[in-house]
Amino acid sequence: MADILIKNGTVIAIDPDRRIIADGAVAITGDRIVAVGPTAEVEVAHPAAEVIDARGMVIMPGFVDAHAHAGHGLIKTLGGGKSDPWYQACRGAYTVGSTPDFWYAEAQLAALERLRFGVTTGVSLLGGGDSVMRTDEPQYGDAHMEGVLGIGTRSVVAVGTTRPPHPLTYARWHGETRIDYPVSFDQQFSTCKALIDRWHGSHGGRLHLALLTPTLHQGYRDTAGAQEAVAQSRAVKRHAEERGLVFTQDGHTSGSVRIAHEIGILGPRTLLSHATGLDAEEVSICAETGTTIVHNPSAVAAILARCPVPELLDAGVTVAIGSDATAPDRSADMFRHMQQCMHYHRTHFHDPSWLPPGKVLEMCTIDAARVLGLEAEIGSLEPGKKADVILVDLRRPHLYPAHMPEFRVTCFANGNDVHTVLVDGRVLLRDRRPVHVDQDAVLDAAQREAERMIDRLDLRYALETPRMFWRHSRDLDVLD
Repeated sequence: MADILIKNGTVIAIDPDRRIIADGAVAITGDRIVAVGPTAEVEVAHPAAEVIDARGMVIMPGFVDAHAHAGHGLIKTLGGGKSDPWYQACRGAYTVGSTPDFWYAEAQLAALERLRFGVTTGVSLLGGGDSVMRTDEPQYGDAHMEGVLGIGTRSVVAVGTTRPPHPLTYARWHGETRIDYPVSFDQQFSTCKALIDRWHGSHGGRLHLALLTPTLHQGYRDTAGAQEAVAQSRAVKRHAEERGLVFTQDGHTSGSVRIAHEIGILGPRTLLSHATGLDAEEVSICAETGTTIVHNPSAVAAILARCPVPELLDAGVTVAIGSDATAPDRSADMFRHMQQCMHYHRTHFHDPSWLPPGKVLEMCTIDAARVLGLEAEIGSLEPGKKADVILVDLRRPHLYPAHMPEFRVTCFANGNDVHTVLVDGRVLLRDRRPVHVDQDAVLDAAQREAERMIDRLDLRYALETPRMFWRHSRDLDVLD
């Protein structure tokens, strides 16, 4: 007998045959899928202890958000669109302004948002801004991991080192007392190794680690610590290979892929985020090395330059979609990012034929699982895979009439249409409500820790409504 039978829904399996089963079912035993097929066949072969009636819903694999930042959940919209105060908040929070309580509360908030929107697996870099990671001591990464565990979703947490020269000033807090201390590359690398030893592959494979180093851009050779940066990137990449981890870098743009290739850090287990402004040679480099890409169509970087997704796909490069986290001005809603992705590239080419809905749906499921090396476990509904399943309610005015569900969920649905979520065969969201989590407690803790961080860093000014928020066609202050 199966533990759970989800039946009477429209299955969008995203399996090798890309089956769409009009009256379909998924049977689950333990944390694995044991059958996917027509309801009449599956329920006879797999009677279950618990039945979930998915009538009027789509049954599909949970989304995978292939790039985001831990910490950003408590920093979104700070600065009102101006990058300087927003970066000040990022850099401050991720070095001197945060405590383990901050990282725990933010992890819970971000994971809960993902859960509500059907994102069952998410990548989170432990920091952000100018590639500033909170890897001075393991306690911050530990707090993040504990926070995610409390929500129950699947997570890949990228930890790594900061841009040289080192040391960099970090701070810990004892009550209201701030204690500054220098942190070297070796200390950051040791923290990363400790977190990998403690958490990678733990809790039934729900928690994974990845490694990262700052991206090297054009002109880096003229900066202090250029040779140090190259040596450190190679050392971290080598350790990622030894441990079988994904190696990732954030903020790639014109010229940086060529540099990464020159210093020897590309390959099938390398995942580059943003990748905007790439030329034809850099697209070919990604294809030849097997390097994978995360496109963040809703990010500010995508406004400044285009990630050549169709060109990468046509060259044979695997491309996933990421949210880039919720700061400064986004959400964890992957429906939103799929729709943004389609319109973004169609507008560029002035051609609505680019990026069909099925392709962008693959980029948030099986392709995203592939860039993380998890395609054997998640990303599609197939027997033997982990039971990460979401139900999307089609009985909504904006999704009716309910024919062509594969189009409806991609072109019209949003995160609030997600009705039920299972991760590892465990029901975490039912009827849009978290089953095992006190949502109000998560929200209250997030508010409390954000207020404390803002006060530690004297960022109250960053909460003010911008001068040109109303009555203007353009906020010129954003450019200051």
